Amino acid sequence: MTSKGQHLFFLCVCGLMTAVLCVLAPISIPIGPVPVSLAILAVCLNAYILGMKGALISVLIYLLLGAAGVPVFAGFTGGLTKLTGPTGGYLAGYLLTALIGGLAAEKSGRAVLPTAIGLALGVFAAYIAGTAWFLHLTGSELMYALSVCVFPFILFDLGKIAVSILIGSQVRRALVRSGLPVYS
Repeated sequence: MTSKGQHLFFLCVCGLMTAVLCVLAPISIPIGPVPVSLAILAVCLNAYILGMKGALISVLIYLLLGAAGVPVFAGFTGGLTKLTGPTGGYLAGYLLTALIGGLAAEKSGRAVLPTAIGLALGVFAAYIAGTAWFLHLTGSELMYALSVCVFPFILFDLGKIAVSILIGSQVRRALVRSGLPVYS
């Protein structure tokens, strides 16, 4: 495949992974101000499969679609008010998850433990960004914010990281077997 063809294929895979994010992220269970959704699973899957650059592209497109009003956020919502509202920092934090998790996946050659640690650090960075934004907008106490926005999600998100590595490894293996270019 030519260099131009490889770049085109890369963009196509980024588009497909954006679609996966747009399909999975709206699926959610409201449990408080921040719902349990499959967004972190999809972001981690992006980071694993695409690496840092591709995952950042995919997540950025997802956020832009949501900001434009396409109902791709949790609960099939969208709009700029979601990004600028109390839970918008968690959405923006997906970029940190893509960055840190994708970089860890790339640098470790997709080795399970370093990749899992990198994805967990990326999710933790998203928690920090989201909680800081939540505190800024609501004026809540830190322990309240953590109790409704972080603590209920830790076990779910660790499970999503594990599932993303299992699925991601299968997808990358299939790409390699098919002779298609695999990036990073």
